[in-house]
This record gives sequence, C-alpha cells and structure tokens, in this order.
Amino acid sequence: MEKKRQNETQSNIVSFIPTGDYYYKKSIQAMNSGQMNKAYKYLQRAVDLSPDDPMIILQLAIVELEGQRFEEAYDLLRHAYQIDPDNPEIIFYMAEVSGCVGIMHDAKRFAEEYLRLEPEGAYADEAAEILEFVAFEQDDLEDPEESGEDLYRQEQARRCMEKGDFPEAITILEDLIEDRPAFWSAYNNLALAYFYVGEEEQAKALLHTVLRENKGNLHALCNLTVIAYYEKNEEDLQELLNILVKIQPYTWEHRYKLGATLALIGQYELAYKWLRSMQKRGYVGDAGFYFWLSHAAYFSGHEEVSKSAWDQLLELDPDKEGFEPWRQQENEFALDALEHDRDFIVEKLESTYTSERIFGLFLLKGTAHKQEIIAHPKLVNVEQLDTFEKLFLAYSLGHEFDKKNKVEASFLRAVNVPEILLEQYGKLSSLIVPMFQMWFVLCEQALIQNYRFTNPTAIAGANDYLFRSSQMLKVTKKEIAQQYGVSVSTLSKYIDEILTFLPNSHN
Repeated sequence: MEKKRQNETQSNIVSFIPTGDYYYKKSIQAMNSGQMNKAYKYLQRAVDLSPDDPMIILQLAIVELEGQRFEEAYDLLRHAYQIDPDNPEIIFYMAEVSGCVGIMHDAKRFAEEYLRLEPEGAYADEAAEILEFVAFEQDDLEDPEESGEDLYRQEQARRCMEKGDFPEAITILEDLIEDRPAFWSAYNNLALAYFYVGEEEQAKALLHTVLRENKGNLHALCNLTVIAYYEKNEEDLQELLNILVKIQPYTWEHRYKLGATLALIGQYELAYKWLRSMQKRGYVGDAGFYFWLSHAAYFSGHEEVSKSAWDQLLELDPDKEGFEPWRQQENEFALDALEHDRDFIVEKLESTYTSERIFGLFLLKGTAHKQEIIAHPKLVNVEQLDTFEKLFLAYSLGHEFDKKNKVEASFLRAVNVPEILLEQYGKLSSLIVPMFQMWFVLCEQALIQNYRFTNPTAIAGANDYLFRSSQMLKVTKKEIAQQYGVSVSTLSKYIDEILTFLPNSHN
C-alpha cells in the first residue's frame, strides 16, 4: 500500500512539471489581461522549454517585433522558418522583419510568397503594403545575388561591431568572404573592423583589394578617406577628396555614405548637398543621418534645417543633447581656445606621461571634437586606461559620481580645480597651458597619495600663484587671494600643501 502511494505521488509530481505549452498558455492569459511584461517572460520560458515549437517561437518574435527589438525578432523568426518553412504566418512575419532590419530583397521575396499561398489571407493587405514600400525603396535594394543568409551574417557582424566585439565581427566576416569572395560590402565592413582594432594597414589593404576588383566602389573610397583623415595623411586625403567631389551617387545608401563622410572631414557644403537631397525626397533616416545633416547644414549656413534635423535626432537619441553644432559658436565655445584644438587634445591623449593624458581626458568634457575623438578606435581605449584616467574619462562623459563615497568625492574636488582655473581665465590659451600642465602633474601625485583636495578654490589659487611665480611674473599672495576669494593665510596653507606634490620638491 505504501509503495502504491509513493508511485501515485511520483506520478502527480511528473504531471505538474511545466512545459513550453504550459508557459505559452500562461503568456496568452497574461496578454489578455494586459500584463505584457509577464507575457514576455512566460514566452521566453516557453521557448526555452520548447525550442523547436515554431508557433511558440513565432509568438515571442511578434512580441520582440512590437517592442522594436528587430534583431532579436529576426533571429527568432529565422529559426521558426527553418523549422516550418511552409507556414504562411511565419512567412509573412519574415517579410515584415526583413524590412525592419533592411534586408529588402528578402522582404519582397517573403511578401510575394505569402500572397501566393494566401491571396485572401489575414495578412494580405499588410503584405501588399510591404511590396509597395519595397517598390518605393527600389533603388536601395541589395544585389539579388546576395542571399538572405549572407546578409544575415553581415548583420550579425554589424551588431558585434556596435557592441565593440570586433574580434567576433572579424571572424564572421572572414568566414563570409571565404564563402563569397565577391561580397564587397563584407570586405568594407571587415576593413572597418580591422581599423577599429588598430590594424590600419590590413584595413587599407582590404579596401584597395575592393577597388581593384570592384572599381569605383564608393564605400571603399569613403572608408579610405576616413582612415586618411584620422591618420592626418593630407596627401592621400586630398587625392581621395578629389575623387569624391566628382561622384554623383543615385541611391540613397550611396548618398548617405558620401554625405556622412564629407561631413566628418569638414566638407560641409558638399555633405549638405547630398544629405539634404535625401531629406527632400522623403528619406526617413536613423540617428546618424540627422546628426550629420544637422552639422552639414549648420556649418554651410542653413541654420533652420540644422535645428530641425537636430530635433529629429533627439527624438531618436536623447543622449545627444548638448552636442548641438551651434554650441561651437555660442559663448561656451570659443573656437580659438585650445580646448577646441583637436590636434592639441590628441597630442595629450597620446602622450607617454599620465599627467598629460589626464589633461587631455579632462579637455574632452567641453571640446567641440568630443564625439569624434571618443569614436576614434585608438585615441581612447578604455581597456588600456589606468584608474585615474578612467575617472577623468567618466567625468568628461558626464558620469554621476557618488558624493558619499570618499574616493569619488575627493576626485570631484580635484577635478573642480582646473574647472575653476578655466573659469578664471575664460579659455585655454597657449599662455596658460603650462599652468594646467603643472596642475595635472601635481594632481597625479596628489591622487596617488590620497590627498583630499578639501578646498578646490584655494588650491586653484595656490596653483595659479606657483605658476606665476615660476614665470617670474610680479604677483603677490594678497592679489591672488583677492582674485580667488580666499584669505592670504588659507592661500599660503594650500601653497605649502601642494608644493609637496611637485617632483623633486624636496630639493
């Protein structure tokens, strides 16, 4: 009898183990009651338990699609389609998601296939709309010879690059090129991936291969132009620019690439011509498009277009607020100031001295070239930064520090010193650069010794006094104390304190 009860108990336990179908039904119930977050979690669990059920996978893909997580939806739908390639509903959603990720050839193919299978089906109108959209975008269709699988692999690589996983992107693209030796867009993306990991020569070699085999390839020309610009190779840059100005692209893809490249290298009027022509034709761009259109428009004299484009950019990427191109000519941006001299900042960032590098990282906060420098693959490599450099980079990027944390609070007081000095002098001129260099030498040593920087204003005055005294300039402690709003005794105290951080100060 006891054994019988044990068997019944075991049987009951087994019957209550949740299955993919169980969680799928739970997700439907959650959807019907408006609990979309719960429904999403139930569907994810359902797919985990039933990874080969195409309809469960389809439902999760639809939720991802509605949440505009297009890449995730695409991955799921491809899996569902591989399991059940004849299901009309899966075929329709393959058409929709292919359009969302930009694989227009597949969007057209799947929409046509759905209408062939179900000309009066539930999604017939939507499929027809997809075909109308593809027809409107006809000049941007990929090469029909490029399969959806090839484009999917390239999309995978692009996502890896966006996440900073360049080695994985390189692996994917190298495998793709091995399978498709004439897939030129993969070569271009591989060249960019090599450039981002610091393999400039390999990147240029790949791009020249493209130009030999596929003469006039615009993406290769533009990528070489960008590399020449970053390397400050004026001869190659001018030679490439002479070619670019003669190109008359027709497709939106090519106009976008050419316009963005010209804007990046400062050829704003030409950039505006191509980017504005797209907007006038009804092009709905991504954040990058509006960023470059706004810059090209502003610096070529079209301020209203620039501000309108920037408003559209902020709707897509609110984090860009504060980087408006017109800020470069407002009061906070004095363009003759060294904090807006790209070469000056790059020189600091590439220095072998930590004090110089943290000076450069500090200047990133307010420079007009912030976005360009941060985006460069070699100038700011977070993995190679030491602790102090990471703190200055975080400050320049707007990181919110914890003022209750003693270390972070001390750092904030330290970085306030050069801010006070900049406020006193208005801008960073060549005359006061040595004063800032002296401060960052002191600052580095003070940080190493866990100095607390308790009075940033007095410390700024002390630094100013020491600098002027070292330059044999006539200055008194009383004058500096009045300038910085501290007492002479307080100023003297901090002069003595920071003097201990000067190299060889014991001499």
